[in-house]
Amino acid sequence: MMRVLVTGAAGYLGRLLLKELAGFEAMATDLAFREPASNAQMHLCDIRKSDEVDTLFASFRPDAVVHLASVVNPRRESRNLAFEVDVIGTRNILEACKKYGTRRLIVSSSGAAYGYHADNPVPLKESDPVRGNPEFPYSHHKRIIEEELAAHGKTGALPDLVIFRSGTILGETTSNQITALFHKPSLPGVKGSDSPFVFIWDMDAVGAILRALAVQGDEFVAPAGVFNLAGDGWMTIDAMATSLQVPVKRWPAWFLKALFAILRPLRLSRYGPEQVRFLQYRPVLDNGKLKSEFGFLPQKSSLQTFEFYCRAHGIGSAK
Repeated sequence: MMRVLVTGAAGYLGRLLLKELAGFEAMATDLAFREPASNAQMHLCDIRKSDEVDTLFASFRPDAVVHLASVVNPRRESRNLAFEVDVIGTRNILEACKKYGTRRLIVSSSGAAYGYHADNPVPLKESDPVRGNPEFPYSHHKRIIEEELAAHGKTGALPDLVIFRSGTILGETTSNQITALFHKPSLPGVKGSDSPFVFIWDMDAVGAILRALAVQGDEFVAPAGVFNLAGDGWMTIDAMATSLQVPVKRWPAWFLKALFAILRPLRLSRYGPEQVRFLQYRPVLDNGKLKSEFGFLPQKSSLQTFEFYCRAHGIGSAK
């Protein structure tokens, strides 16, 4: 039975994944667990600390690692913490994989690694450069991680790497800052921008990871590589508003930047002027390589994933 280590196992995607790992000897690790992990042993581990990671690997000796641990929305005062978890933690995991002979490292990256830029191609392919913006910690950290993983990949040494650059994950129970927008009386927009979103159904994200873990004989079924993880297509802010049956309120970019520049120092908003780019230049992901090379076909498109979420929550046209 293959030994699989899951980091960030107490998080949303980690909890869903663990329920599907009945055919593996699984180890779930995180800083804390609010509930027992399904189908897995549990081990508290701070991946920022190389000695704790080494102890874990020495005892469990995983054949594969699913690295989900990350800090998605750090506050300004916790950016150092986010860097330590995202970047230092990933370095520690990679070094332990190399030391203990782990065969495959599956890393949850993000479309945010491409960065939020006006000249981003639509849609973005895996061959396009990662240019995560320094002003967005999550985006910048994913860029750093991917650059370092790419350097390892060029060596041809184990572990081989499967990196998923995911779109926005949505499912029946998803609750975060983005989904909070869907429950407001209007959607925010920037004049001159479609603010496109690409979605991936949470169980499609789990399915892609399971394919990365699948083996036939002694070989992994799916190839290593970098893959955009998204449903077919994308949705503009106007299409989402139509489905939600709410208006889009658009403001000029200069106005929003000035407003956030005033509000954040007064602690009336956690966002600064840089946040406007998040709505203006959202990365749109091409999933062609995921389907043709990796061999995984998402069950739901971006539109179907969004509609599924709306039905689950009884909002918009799904009321």
